[in-house]
Amino acid sequence: MGKEIERKFLVHKVYWEALDKSEGIEIRQGYLNRTPENTVRIRTKGAEGYITIKGIEENGIRPEFEYSIPLNEAVEMLDLFCDRVLYKTRFEILHKGHLWEVDEFHSPNKGLVLAEIELTNPEESFELPEWVSKEVTGLPEYYNANML
Repeated sequence: MGKEIERKFLVHKVYWEALDKSEGIEIRQGYLNRTPENTVRIRTKGAEGYITIKGIEENGIRPEFEYSIPLNEAVEMLDLFCDRVLYKTRFEILHKGHLWEVDEFHSPNKGLVLAEIELTNPEESFELPEWVSKEVTGLPEYYNANML
């Protein structure tokens, strides 16, 4: 079974804007199902398409299964089955041996910037970058599925 162990943080905008970072990748995503028990997400990420199924979070761990699908099918599913769609740009930043994914939201929540780090276990230690602010792990308003 696939697992997701993730921590999520707000980003300090002044430090983030001053950071020298590579070009981000555009993401468009919508949901076929959004319940507390499970979500089914369709996403385009650049020239790639994905379907992701996530279960309920328990103790910071949730089941997650993600599969590549043809881009044209992902676009068609988003257009046909997702009543609302989220747009964001993702940046990947390596910091002290950990990969951080930082999302700048365009719609909805324009201006929101969130950073996520995936861990191998809930007790794994990591160092926060200076551009990371308040932790929002587990707060429902910061789940992408709840932003739509």
